[in-house]
Amino acid sequence: MAYWLMKSEPNTYSWDDLVRDKVEHWDGVRNYQASNNMKAMEVGDQAFFYHSVKEKAIVGVVEVVKEYYPDHTDETGRFGMVDVKAVMPVKERVTLAQIKEVPILSEMRLIKQSRLSVSPVTEEEWYVICKMAGL
Repeated sequence: MAYWLMKSEPNTYSWDDLVRDKVEHWDGVRNYQASNNMKAMEVGDQAFFYHSVKEKAIVGVVEVVKEYYPDHTDETGRFGMVDVKAVMPVKERVTLAQIKEVPILSEMRLIKQSRLSVSPVTEEEWYVICKMAGL
């Protein structure tokens, strides 16, 4: 199993929206690196759901339930999407500021490539953040 971080602007699509919908496609990604990260996802992989923009915090955990397939919102036909389901909310939101304070997380893609909307998370990073989140 691999681990990931997926960003969404909460005013566009929030954790609460996914909880309500239960399963949803993760569409609209137009960055090749983020798209390649989604291509690498497999069913059963887990990801942190991160509210970007103002909140800048991990708010939940999702699971990939359908692997990469064409994104119906992409008129060029170049990009795809995956389907995810809500697994659980975090007990304590983990903010970007908190992540930056932890030396072992200093190489995390969230910090190094802050504009990337879908990024890998190492197993070590995953467990450190899960502990911070009360999971």
